Amino acid sequence: SKHIDIRYHFIKEHVENGVIELYFVNTEYQLVDIFTKALGRERIEFLINKLGMRSFTPETLKQLTDEVDE
Repeated sequence: SKHIDIRYHFIKEHVENGVIELYFVNTEYQLVDIFTKALGRERIEFLINKLGMRSFTPETLKQLTDEVDE
């Protein structure tokens, strides 16, 4: 479609001008997978760590909200 063509050429032009650099990212390091795929616990924990996120148990979340309410 026309919109895809415009976006493609926009990105292509910026790559050619050095404004944008594209890099290959191996499947193992596709951090977006955590938001787009059903993953096992081990993979989720790996990606959470790489993203600098933290995973809380319901008990920890309750404790944190109780502390804020005080």
